[in-house]
Amino acid sequence: MHWATPQERRKLGQAGRKQVGRQQHDELKPKARQTSALELLDRSMKGRVPALIKLKYKLMAESPFGYFRGAVPVMAADLSVLPNTGLICQLCGDAHVRNLGAFAAPDGRLVFDINDFDETIRGPFEWDLKRMAASLVLAGRGSSHKESAIRATVERFVARYCAQMRTFAQMPSVEVAHYQVHRMSQVAPIHQALIKAERATPQHTLAQLTEPVSGGKSDAERRFKVIKPCLTRVTGSQAAAVLASLDPYRKMLEPQRQHLLSLYRPVDVAFKIVGTGSVGLRDYCVYFEGNGPDDPLFLQIKEEPASGYALYLPDAKSPRHNGQRSAEGQKAMQVQSDPFLGWTRFGGRDYLVRQLNDHKGSIDLEDLSGDALAAFGEVCGELLARGHARSSDSLILNGYIGSGDGFGEALAKFGAAYADQTEKDWNELKRSAKVETKQ
Repeated sequence: MHWATPQERRKLGQAGRKQVGRQQHDELKPKARQTSALELLDRSMKGRVPALIKLKYKLMAESPFGYFRGAVPVMAADLSVLPNTGLICQLCGDAHVRNLGAFAAPDGRLVFDINDFDETIRGPFEWDLKRMAASLVLAGRGSSHKESAIRATVERFVARYCAQMRTFAQMPSVEVAHYQVHRMSQVAPIHQALIKAERATPQHTLAQLTEPVSGGKSDAERRFKVIKPCLTRVTGSQAAAVLASLDPYRKMLEPQRQHLLSLYRPVDVAFKIVGTGSVGLRDYCVYFEGNGPDDPLFLQIKEEPASGYALYLPDAKSPRHNGQRSAEGQKAMQVQSDPFLGWTRFGGRDYLVRQLNDHKGSIDLEDLSGDALAAFGEVCGELLARGHARSSDSLILNGYIGSGDGFGEALAKFGAAYADQTEKDWNELKRSAKVETKQ
């Protein structure tokens, strides 16, 4: 087997420019859609809880950014008709400003990173950049920035990605694998997310999501609240099936995690509605108790269908189990991951298992006013570059990127064009019968 030299790997990246030039990434072909956006969304609803589909459409209709969050199948189809570099890495798949956030690392430290991998899959590296570029434009418009400032933000995002990839291309591979970004707490929206994460303790979740049992054996006995429509208790055979799914999950954990989980007993089960793109999927929460009532643990068992990109990447090597796909994609891109991250299967469906709300904090669009948008855009570029370098080859990607501003300018144009298309699709959704209008 031939081991490619660094020079050969750089040339492999440079060869990608023959498939699509760096300045050609401004291209968008909305007329090449073989299926309408509404039909693509309809297809993506197959298998979801029917009673929740209207809620998903309602959330998507609230704003262009809300629509964008729920429309990965639409953008996947739009990207698939464009020429791509053929330079493959692990994609986040749903790279947007609200899918970066703070969470607790296994050693207890708070970190900030990409934190949503429902759509993760191996694919052309620029697809993540294009989705993030469009999200920055929509977030900028949603937080009342001028178009010139938004364009500059996207260019800074790409410039930071490229600069970081050049740095990675010069570093030992082992150092790239555990590279830490140290300056992030100085960026205002990230500082706010870290503050939120610091407050999001298991005890805080306990107070938010549970209540004392009326007539219980002790005052400390608790169970999930009923907060309609977002949180409902699950009992009987359904709860038993959820709890039984933890047995195969335990077996795939590392031995030290198995031991830690064995110190907790399950107390109650609930069904929870989360996010925008995930609405309609089955999402269960299990409340555990360890050393008494002051030692809660919450696990989320979240249904994972196939990635929205899977139809367009038939050669992508992905596990048959979509919970495993999500977990392994997350570990490939993150330096630190949830110690309880895993997967299970029941009722003929794949599930991802992870901790619920353990020191998690996300970005709100109102946090991106003023100079915060551009500063945050740079962090998006740095984190996305790190995730791609960890899961691919920084020498190859840097070989394609090269020098100059043409790549960033093209992606800024694409981001604006795709944001315009998203707004058109959003208006079409609002006019459709899928969204209930008030009389």
